[in-house]
Amino acid sequence: MAPLDFSRLTVLPLAQRASLTRVDEILIDPDSPAPSCAEHNSLLIQQCAEQIRVARKRGATVMLIYGAHLLRNGAAQILDAMMAKGWLTHLATNGAGTIHDWEYAWLGASTESVEMGVAGGHFGTWHETATNIHLAIMAGALDGLGYGRSLGKFIAENGATLPSVEELSRQIAADPRDSLTAARADLLQAMLQQKWSAGRYSLEHRWKHASILASAFRHQVPVTVHPGIGYDIISNHPVFSGSAIGRAADLDFKLIGGSVEGLDGGVVLSVGSAIMGPQVFEKSISCVNNIRQRDGRTGVRDHSIFVVDLQDGGNWDWSTGEPPKSNPAYYLRFCKSYSRMGGAMQYLQCDNATFVHRLYHALREK
Repeated sequence: MAPLDFSRLTVLPLAQRASLTRVDEILIDPDSPAPSCAEHNSLLIQQCAEQIRVARKRGATVMLIYGAHLLRNGAAQILDAMMAKGWLTHLATNGAGTIHDWEYAWLGASTESVEMGVAGGHFGTWHETATNIHLAIMAGALDGLGYGRSLGKFIAENGATLPSVEELSRQIAADPRDSLTAARADLLQAMLQQKWSAGRYSLEHRWKHASILASAFRHQVPVTVHPGIGYDIISNHPVFSGSAIGRAADLDFKLIGGSVEGLDGGVVLSVGSAIMGPQVFEKSISCVNNIRQRDGRTGVRDHSIFVVDLQDGGNWDWSTGEPPKSNPAYYLRFCKSYSRMGGAMQYLQCDNATFVHRLYHALREK
């Protein structure tokens, strides 16, 4: 059986898509009154704020791992304000978090009907989204940047600069063993196939204030992206390059490990990330503990984990540890994995934007 020929895909301009959400309708003013929430959650948010303050005083990592809905629910400027205050030292998201981020920053709108798009064969086949995210990643790779920082820089600086095809060819031939050879080859192929021109590629992002990635780049806060190959709509385009995406995600996984190394006495916030967050975090902390053991040091300890989602957590008190396998709550990955990561883990059944909004206000009070 032959693989699908992606060069035969028909791609469409974003102008033809009926976008379901708009920046002007969703963006939350950080200083506006935060919505109310359950008393139990309010107490945990106050506790979380105090632990963040203590962690930052000792220079420990405060990490936010988030799913795309936090952005789609309008929390970008809240996170910008938190980064400006130094309350967050690392952000991590999935591929969808970057796609909506870029579309909001450039188009001012995002989100489509999956059901209608799949039926018509045009779900995700949007030219500008796949093209610009791939271009940003490929250009950033030549500067040693991963997925998150490449795209954040691309948005913040309104474009990127591409070398010429001749220069890329010369560099590859001159030293095939150079660490950048594979990245140069990916960019060379894309430039030839997509007819990208050398020099400055300028693209104004009129709504960059709605981009979490651009804010992180501006505040010099590491932001890492942890995608899956074929998970995201940027796969639905002839420009799709699993190698370029994988290379960028490779660097970002190592970068998140560097932040986990500083997590002793720190705080992890996992907000609306049911799969990526727990899966990536458990591997990262294991790598850190592995290297620490080799160096004769103790593993990561004294950290706090706050997990936020809309599900009820299986009606289990996760502060007591994980339930037995006979309990359905055992199979809630976003709770179970984090409960195994050492430190103290708390679960909040709460709207994600409400959580970060109230947390921002709690941090600002002192």
